[in-house]
Amino acid sequence: MEKPKILVVGSFVMDQFASTGVVPNEGETVLGLEFSKAPGGKGANQAVQAARLGAKVDMFGKLGFDSNGQEMLDACRASGVGMDYVVRDEALPSGCSVVILEVQPGGQTKNRIIVIPGANLSITARETEFLKARLSEYDLVMLQLEIPMEINELVAAWASELKVPVMLNPAPSAELSDDFLSHLTYISPNEHEAQDLSGIRLDRGADGALDMEKVREAAGVLQKRGAKNVLITLGDMGAAYLDEDGCFTSVPAAKGIRAVDPTAAGDSFVAAFCYGMASGWDGEKALRFAAHTAGLTVTGKGALPSLLQWSGSRTSWPRSGRIERTCLRTGNFLGGILDVERTYERL
Repeated sequence: MEKPKILVVGSFVMDQFASTGVVPNEGETVLGLEFSKAPGGKGANQAVQAARLGAKVDMFGKLGFDSNGQEMLDACRASGVGMDYVVRDEALPSGCSVVILEVQPGGQTKNRIIVIPGANLSITARETEFLKARLSEYDLVMLQLEIPMEINELVAAWASELKVPVMLNPAPSAELSDDFLSHLTYISPNEHEAQDLSGIRLDRGADGALDMEKVREAAGVLQKRGAKNVLITLGDMGAAYLDEDGCFTSVPAAKGIRAVDPTAAGDSFVAAFCYGMASGWDGEKALRFAAHTAGLTVTGKGALPSLLQWSGSRTSWPRSGRIERTCLRTGNFLGGILDVERTYERL
């Protein structure tokens, strides 16, 4: 089978990480644990993850003429992402972010992210227009909301007209028109974004669990607004998927995982799901693949550095956890993660 061909239209962000055991209150100064930086951005993360899983990926986005921009360009190219469509801004810097990692007892980590968009928000319709003639070359187009809404709406409309499937990862959360939603083959909000877009409250109970009927209801609202298939990521509860035929499926999060840095987990999930769907898999298979790919991602630090590399027989670097050992023992990454729920208890 030929590799799926995916176009990512999205953002580049140089992530700057500060880890701490205590998040400061207003006016308070605390001592942190570590500082580092790594290339990222929702568009770049998703492009790199899809490429590392084996897709042929091209990316369109905008960078500044600065050292961060060059570093992100080089990092994406090194992972196999085609960067010929990338444009540069002579006035604005490349996008960057500040990520606060709160390291909790037991080693689990929570993150808080502030993004400074920079050149990402200066993409114009004129700079994007050339894509219209090239969209038919792709099996799927991936979009996010860290670039101007106008650009996402244009690309989605063009792709829909050409019957090229479109995935929108609606982050950061923003209002979306029904017309825009009608051009989407897939939409992948997390639980908070799903609540914002649907108006259905998705509160967690005292046990930390979500009401899956409410999740299904939220997905149904997004379908009624125009999106054909709705994928909702649910953090430690896994993910849920309502397809265009009305079939509702949920899968649990990967087990046996210690989260070191959850920064790119959502992007990894979406990219893995898109890789599966662009490869002709059914929704449940793609969903399980995505859940376990994201589970491995959170065991590494940084956005791009943590994304899984699949080279045909094993992952790029050994991570701790039962899922990893299952993959390596089977000698087959896909087979390992799809079968992990039946095998991890025996390890």
